[in-house]
Amino acid sequence: MKLLKSLSSRSWALLGAVALCIAGSSSVTTLGTSAQAGGSLEERKLPMKFSWIACQPNCRGWVSAVGIITSDSPKDFDEFARGRQLGGATIVLDSSGGSVNDAIALGRRFRGLGLLTTVGTSIVSQTAQGERASVVPDAYCESMCAFLLLSGKTRYVPPAAHVRVHQIWMGDRADDARAASYTAQDLMIVERDIGRLAKYTFDMGGAGELLALSLSVPPWEDLHELSADELRLTNLVTTNSVADVLPRQDDSVPVAAATPKDRERFVSSAADSDAQPQPARATKTAEAVATGGKAPPAAAPVQPAQ
Repeated sequence: MKLLKSLSSRSWALLGAVALCIAGSSSVTTLGTSAQAGGSLEERKLPMKFSWIACQPNCRGWVSAVGIITSDSPKDFDEFARGRQLGGATIVLDSSGGSVNDAIALGRRFRGLGLLTTVGTSIVSQTAQGERASVVPDAYCESMCAFLLLSGKTRYVPPAAHVRVHQIWMGDRADDARAASYTAQDLMIVERDIGRLAKYTFDMGGAGELLALSLSVPPWEDLHELSADELRLTNLVTTNSVADVLPRQDDSVPVAAATPKDRERFVSSAADSDAQPQPARATKTAEAVATGGKAPPAAAPVQPAQ
């Protein structure tokens, strides 16, 4: 019963209310809102793609994870990780969410490797010195992506990033959730998946407030963007220093002494050249659905330090 005791009475009251009103199905989903970040909107509509961003000569590099979490994502990550020494590496997330159970499976893989997590979009550009890559902090981590963020051993969210949450729901009835009909079997499946999500949240070191905030937002309302205080309250953030998750290539300005603007510039060099992702397939399992309020336009990419 330790799991139950970890939630405040307020959190459990919200969980109970949501479980009763959801009346789920075999296609439980989290609903994501389409949001442009660093020009990656189209990529965020495709299945999650994992790319290694090399960093030479002064830093190790990071993994870029962009797109929707599907039933193939855990397997795709296993294939990506094969032959790579990823232990302790950083995952840079830019995602509108996805499958509840597959996000849980993927998050457990991340934690098993001791990965670090942050939010951003990797942008490769040509400079006089050659090809360089930067992480644009004005990116989105929505719906089940927030629970992937939680899987990091160390977690950093830049001030310009957007972490947004809402209830889980059924993918085949998400377009008009209030008009759809539901069965007792549907309700059983939703309650089962809420239980799985709660156990995962506490296993990853998250707080009950993350579940309470997520499960209090119905699919017909805009996603709730977590404030800086809520990011700390939910334990999604474990550090306020970007240096704890991503190194700078330009060692002339120590990260600890950099200005706030400089701290948003995660600079490295080179980028990988993985194959183009394929469009997402329809699935009977939990998956993200792009609905809800429209996100604000993305800011211009942060330019690499010269």
